[in-house]
Amino acid sequence: MENVVRITRTLRAAAAAALLLTAAACGSSGSGGTASPGGLNPPDLKAPSALGKPEGQVNLVAWAGYVEDGSNDPKTDWVHDFQKQTGCQVHSKVAASSDEMVKLMKTGEYDAVSASGDASLRLIASGDAAPVNTALVPNYKDVFPDLKMQAWNSVKGKAYGIPHGRGANLLMYNTQKVNPAPTSWSAVFDDAARYKGHVTAYDSPIYIADAALYLKATRPELKIKDPYALDQKQFDAAVALLKKQNADVGEYWSDYLKEVSAFKSGDSVIGTTWQVIANLAASEGAKIKAFVPKEGATGWSDTWMVSAKAKHPNCAYKWLDWIVSPKVNAQVAEYFGEAPANAKACALTSDKNFCATYHAADTAYWKRVAFWNTPIEQCLDGRTDVKCVPYAKWVQAWTEIKG
Repeated sequence: MENVVRITRTLRAAAAAALLLTAAACGSSGSGGTASPGGLNPPDLKAPSALGKPEGQVNLVAWAGYVEDGSNDPKTDWVHDFQKQTGCQVHSKVAASSDEMVKLMKTGEYDAVSASGDASLRLIASGDAAPVNTALVPNYKDVFPDLKMQAWNSVKGKAYGIPHGRGANLLMYNTQKVNPAPTSWSAVFDDAARYKGHVTAYDSPIYIADAALYLKATRPELKIKDPYALDQKQFDAAVALLKKQNADVGEYWSDYLKEVSAFKSGDSVIGTTWQVIANLAASEGAKIKAFVPKEGATGWSDTWMVSAKAKHPNCAYKWLDWIVSPKVNAQVAEYFGEAPANAKACALTSDKNFCATYHAADTAYWKRVAFWNTPIEQCLDGRTDVKCVPYAKWVQAWTEIKG
């Protein structure tokens, strides 16, 4: 856990509204072609049919902990072996948010990015990410099938990246102070007043989807199909629920070490979390449990995508194959605290129970997770008779929710 402690997955979905690509970038009439059912209409870009000679370097944008060369921890290094085997020197830039990743990829200075679902559709729609020829990534064959060709990493049957890892947003509670044991997200929404001042929530506009997921189960008259595809009425209901919850929230968290500290001290007794936080809190003596409630949960799945303007596409493809190779994918997953994408990685983790803890191969578990996606005006659930609320409006609403 010492390695993981240094990684702060800060505000992955935080964004500056003025910089977001919303409806204008997603499904605009000027991009050509026929809009997909979800309204996404990307430029007609082609994936390479073959690879050429490596260019000698690759420039990456990544989350902290994804491109480790031993400088943060001498025992954690999967970059130098890659450089020796491919001749591609790695230059990486750590991004603190999905919005920063989108901005950096627009410069054309980077060859590949480890995008989450709240950024990937923006990169696809704007033409900043190119389709990927998965046949040129040999280790792709061993990626868990339920990570392939999903709504956040493919469009119209085209793959736009190689899955890297995934995680769920869990409900965590103090087993000594929360009784009876919760089974539902109602504990932090409709029943939050029971723990007034001691409820915690993830500090990001994408958390609106957590409220929408709960309303999908508890208010069927809203007819919510997809927590990332909300028409105005559905969106207003989610925002109203979060404004009500705000009165009972003691702290919104983005730095997970602060959440660990809050659960250890008792300042927080119930709220959303990640598996790595639960593991760390328990290892430090906190009396907690974390689980997916009966309504399911939101979650994140990261995808390595190649820039449409990549100056070093051959080295980029070499990196994509390397980062999901069994040994390296196992190393990254353990260091970062997530389920690996490559099924063969599970046999190579230092903790032999790691994949069981993170539900890596548990298909039924992941079917209960609604992975982050980018809300756009053209509803992702396929509706064409209404407009959905784009992410820029989610950002504005989040400011209002927090007061």
